[in-house]
Amino acid sequence: MLIRDVELEGNAGRDVRVGADGRISEIGRGLAGTADVDGRGGALLPGLHDHHIHLTALAANASSVRVGPADVRGPDGLRAALRRGPPGRWVRAVGYHESVAGDLDRSVLDALVTDRPVRVQHRSGVMWFLNTAALRAAGLDGDGRLWREDERLRRLVPPVRLDLTGLGRRAARFGVTGFTNADPCPAPGLRRTLSVLPQRLTVMGLDSPVKIMLDDVTLPAPGDLAARVRAVRPRPVAVHCVTGVQLLVTLLAVEEAGPVAGDRVEHGAVIQEEAVPWIRRLGLTVVTQPHFPVERGRQYADEVHPDDRAHLYRCRSLAEAGVPVAAGTDAPYGTDDPWAVMRAAVQREDGESVSREAALRLFLGAPERPARPRRLTVGSVADLCLLHVPLREALHVLSADTVRATYVAGRPITP
Repeated sequence: MLIRDVELEGNAGRDVRVGADGRISEIGRGLAGTADVDGRGGALLPGLHDHHIHLTALAANASSVRVGPADVRGPDGLRAALRRGPPGRWVRAVGYHESVAGDLDRSVLDALVTDRPVRVQHRSGVMWFLNTAALRAAGLDGDGRLWREDERLRRLVPPVRLDLTGLGRRAARFGVTGFTNADPCPAPGLRRTLSVLPQRLTVMGLDSPVKIMLDDVTLPAPGDLAARVRAVRPRPVAVHCVTGVQLLVTLLAVEEAGPVAGDRVEHGAVIQEEAVPWIRRLGLTVVTQPHFPVERGRQYADEVHPDDRAHLYRCRSLAEAGVPVAAGTDAPYGTDDPWAVMRAAVQREDGESVSREAALRLFLGAPERPARPRRLTVGSVADLCLLHVPLREALHVLSADTVRATYVAGRPITP
């Protein structure tokens, strides 16, 4: 494939040839041959990589009812949303937050819906709420609150249709050529299930790094966590840290076990200032969600402890301190549009905003080195994002509307 007249790293009028092996074989001006693609002066970038996403949960959204704060309001709105399905058929609802209608459990859901099994997932992804009909259908009992029971529920509830084809097409329109799936316990056959996606795939746990989940209520001692880390060495780990105490235990454990290249902190939701130089010294990469303080600003203002509000989802301060930083959408628990994440990273008003160039770089790293932006050079894999416009214009708007075509190994994947 020959792509003619693109802007490459600020240089206009370049031609790029891709060989049969899916790698860039030649870059120059006026390359011989008939162009397969006229770039019309648009920027040619490495394809975007979403460094933290939950693909099957996102694919299941097409078969789910949205019940988040932006979708429904109050108990009446929640009742109406949950009653959209036929009586007797399972309803799967996602995105719930207490600001919609308070805390949920079996009795609260029964007051809303009794003629069909209903399961509602909390926005955080850690909790499911089931009504009595759902509990009976699944052979369960209790108050209807199932915390981190996804693996068990998969065996007890009807399978959900996964629109992976639609997911892959939508991501291609964003310029995404790769995903790092961040499920804590990959389901059996997950790689085969996801193989229909046209993007490249890294599955935590099956590939490096190995995901380690932490929760405050079951938080291990630093020495115990260090033993878990040592057990998977020499593979790097990606430790889920959404509270300050989880981060502290992680840093102590990695210090004891000894860091290796590729170790990551996932989310870094609360990073106290004194932890920043420690993270840098250990060489950890923080894969964060800089859009959450923008998407969830109102809820965070009400729910986050005042002592933590100044330390939420650091981005700029980490980069300025020399800590490697990359981003993942965390979809479906956040937007799946990397460009929306970039805009939010630029628009933050808490001192953590970054430049437009830095926001784009958050998604340009390789899966094994998320914070090191890839470059398009002779010999590099032709995972490409071709824009309609030069980079300067694209950075001004940071919108997926500027994406013209997406290629994996030189093969177009854009619908």
